[in-house]
Amino acid sequence: MLLRAALTALIVSAAAVAQSQDLNVLSGQVDGRELQQMLFRFLRAKAAAQLEARQRTVAGITNTSNLEARKKLVRERITTALGGFPERTPLNARVTGVIDRPDHRVEKVIFESQPGFYVTASLYLPKAGSGPFPAILFPLGHEAGAKAHSAWQSLLVTFARRGYVAFAWDTLGQGERIQLWDEDFRESKVIRSTTEHTILGLQTVLVGDGLARYTIWDGIRALDYLLSRPEVDKNRVGLTGNSGGGTHTAYIGALDDRIHVAAPSCYLTNWSRLLDTIGPQDAEQCMPPFLADGLDHPDFLIAFAPKPYMILSAVRDFFSIQGARSTYAEARRVYDSIGKAEQIGMTEADDGHGYTLPRREAAYRWFGKWLKGSEDTVPETPVDPATEEDLWCTPTGQVVSALGGETVFTLNQKRFAERQQPFSSVAEMRKFLRYSPWTAAPVVQRFGTISRGEFEIEKLTITPEPGITLPALLYRPRRSGMLPGIVLVSSQGKASANNDAASLAEAGNLVLSIDLRGWGELGAQSVRNGSDWPRYFGDFESSMTAMLTGKPLVSYRTEDLAAAVTVLEAQPGADGSRISMYGKENAGVPALYAAAFDNRVKSLVLEKTLVSFETVIRSKIHRLHWENAAHGMLRHYDLPKAASWLAPRPVRLIDPVNALGQTIPVAQAEQLYPGIKVVRRRSETAAALLRN
Repeated sequence: MLLRAALTALIVSAAAVAQSQDLNVLSGQVDGRELQQMLFRFLRAKAAAQLEARQRTVAGITNTSNLEARKKLVRERITTALGGFPERTPLNARVTGVIDRPDHRVEKVIFESQPGFYVTASLYLPKAGSGPFPAILFPLGHEAGAKAHSAWQSLLVTFARRGYVAFAWDTLGQGERIQLWDEDFRESKVIRSTTEHTILGLQTVLVGDGLARYTIWDGIRALDYLLSRPEVDKNRVGLTGNSGGGTHTAYIGALDDRIHVAAPSCYLTNWSRLLDTIGPQDAEQCMPPFLADGLDHPDFLIAFAPKPYMILSAVRDFFSIQGARSTYAEARRVYDSIGKAEQIGMTEADDGHGYTLPRREAAYRWFGKWLKGSEDTVPETPVDPATEEDLWCTPTGQVVSALGGETVFTLNQKRFAERQQPFSSVAEMRKFLRYSPWTAAPVVQRFGTISRGEFEIEKLTITPEPGITLPALLYRPRRSGMLPGIVLVSSQGKASANNDAASLAEAGNLVLSIDLRGWGELGAQSVRNGSDWPRYFGDFESSMTAMLTGKPLVSYRTEDLAAAVTVLEAQPGADGSRISMYGKENAGVPALYAAAFDNRVKSLVLEKTLVSFETVIRSKIHRLHWENAAHGMLRHYDLPKAASWLAPRPVRLIDPVNALGQTIPVAQAEQLYPGIKVVRRRSETAAALLRN
């Protein structure tokens, strides 16, 4: 019996694969990699045009006046993109313990960067010499151990031994500041700090902020604390960190004039090389609409100029060394144009990612030169690192269990409540999403038909705009007369919607089932395959690249559907007065927008579609919503409001889902969508569901 069941399953599986292959339009004719790269290349071209325009602008910096204007613009655009910074409130700092070593001491510090938002930190103090001492602000990277990481301690202890005060703090998702802490597993619910960042990052994006609003502000308040210490010389302050710490060295240095010398390690490259290699990194390292705002990595250095700046790079880093060299060359030209070329430098070590010894020793030389008056060339000596528990500032090793207080999750909901500016019309939503379908008629190519009993399936492609070709299937009933039309779209691809399309065609509908850009045959190949990112975030690379270039991915897909409506209504036998839209899973959101923006669509069906984006910011964990997000949308509208703008056209919801993709009770959905029919799907065909 088991063998028979296995063989039956194998036969069914083989038949499903064969049917799926039958329904492919381009696969088999075009290299699969070409199809997977289509969306990437389209967005990459948008980014390239913006980066080229920026380079032409920056080439005009030839004097101090040009430089100051650029610095002002960079700071304003970064601050605006992040949603502005919080109010400067009391730090309420306290020392909770001390580690006393022969040549230095470490104070365990807790401060509040915002009221109730606790930051755990380590302050390294020299024992030799008399102050005030030069200081080093040290933002952490993403490596395990947070502020206890061995390389960080080697650097921090060495700085203290050499007469610096050094300050490091746990950033979000690390050390004692895990934001999605699971008390049962004693770790983050999502394990990795960068996964936490990007889960929280979507929630902040939805209310019009960026996650770096929180991480940069932690760093600025850490600097406030550092400068409050009597041991510190406020006129000799350096800033350095690796990886995520290199990111925040670039950020904080660009935004805060109290830093005098900077040296980011293993971060700086440029966006052209980032997009061609590892793609956009976690939400902490992306600030939409950065590229549309005319910014790139060299702007971090330009905003710091003309103060001393050293790029610390690894030749074999995953952050492209070619990009780092290009950024250095551009920034050096700016420094040179104002006579300060000696105050910018770059060190390349032939190794990989990390604050390794060659970069640490380059940092000692650089900070010695500019903060102490001479290069420090003394070799680093071994450091006996403290353990994570040794450096705990809280009794439990976690802020959430020891102190409670705020998290990004709770603070973001307060931001949501205070920043409401609701739209009053669908026209405002359309403008906000930058919806602008290509004005020329879509180009259609035909690739033959498949016979299926009561209907036939025609294979075709639709080109809604240059650079994008969408495979589609036209299900044509064997009937005479004018037929109602349905545009059917699934985020799982048109092959997965075949049974629904067939059911609708058998019921007498002309059905156009289409793969939107990045879905179905055009499914993008994630650079993070093998990680947990695709199952949490879907096509994050395309989603973030689209946001960085100023227009959300969902808007492009909505425009694809407008082209699909144009093609469907032009078909022989199509009744243009009876066209419907049917969106399944994540495709329901662009289907909703397409119907709201286009009066040619007379009714809408959404199946297994997110019930509202507010559920995403109310749920600690969410999955697969980056592709449909728009920066700041929840300040202005949510999906139920968008659906209300279809009235009096009918809308039907089938099995709406929450932020995790779980079906919610009908009554709950009806509360959010008054007057809209909500139904459960059990074994009914799509045609039967639409009849009921």
